[in-house]
Amino acid sequence: MFDPPGPRARRRTRVVTAVSLVVVGALVALAVRQFADNGQLNPDRWRPYLTWPMWRYLLIGLRATVLAAVATGVLAMAGGLLLAVTRSRIARAYVEVMRTVPVLLIIYVMLFVLPSYGLDLPLFWKLVVPLALSHAALYAGIFRAGVAAVDRGQREAGLSLGMTERQALRAVVLPQAVRNMAPSLVSQTVGLLKDTALGYVVSYTELLHSGRVLANYNHLLIQTYIVIAVVYLAVNLALSQLSRYLEVSLARTAR
Repeated sequence: MFDPPGPRARRRTRVVTAVSLVVVGALVALAVRQFADNGQLNPDRWRPYLTWPMWRYLLIGLRATVLAAVATGVLAMAGGLLLAVTRSRIARAYVEVMRTVPVLLIIYVMLFVLPSYGLDLPLFWKLVVPLALSHAALYAGIFRAGVAAVDRGQREAGLSLGMTERQALRAVVLPQAVRNMAPSLVSQTVGLLKDTALGYVVSYTELLHSGRVLANYNHLLIQTYIVIAVVYLAVNLALSQLSRYLEVSLARTAR
């Protein structure tokens, strides 16, 4: 519950927004001027990224990023759902611990500790498994919030029809919960996609690692990373738009 902003608060918000836009615009203009003064805007330094071989190499890295994100998302959602419906202390402790432990630390354990005990996974799984272990805790919170948002009468209606607790949860509550929390799941997937950039730690050739190799080859560091940033921005904006579309569609359906 919150009170809508009054005229003074709206005016203050508009002023802060305008000042922020001016500051950001000034910083961007300064950065562009610095790039120009140092010859970074020279067309010859950008021309290689108008060729197909460059984009083919980057698209191979993007495909590896998407594959890692999809595999991580499937495992993390499955694990998060299991943690959400499990009411044991172990599940709650797992969620709390994984929310506080950095993903990079889990990757280091997978990379340096487990091989000494005979568990040496391929590079792909050295990235996917730690990300899935970490994001499962985050998805568990989303699933729990989604289940809690479903009206209790739905569960009770299922029980009144002779369903068991698990049957009512699986057939009645979860379908409604998943539909309501779809935007949150997509938003969490955006963060998951960005975390795949940690693949450089295990030498997995995802998009950022491919860009690093390419920059070392053609010595176009700034241009390469700007192009990669634009690719990440385009993918994440597409996912964000999907999240907003789902949110609006679900709100319209609910009305």
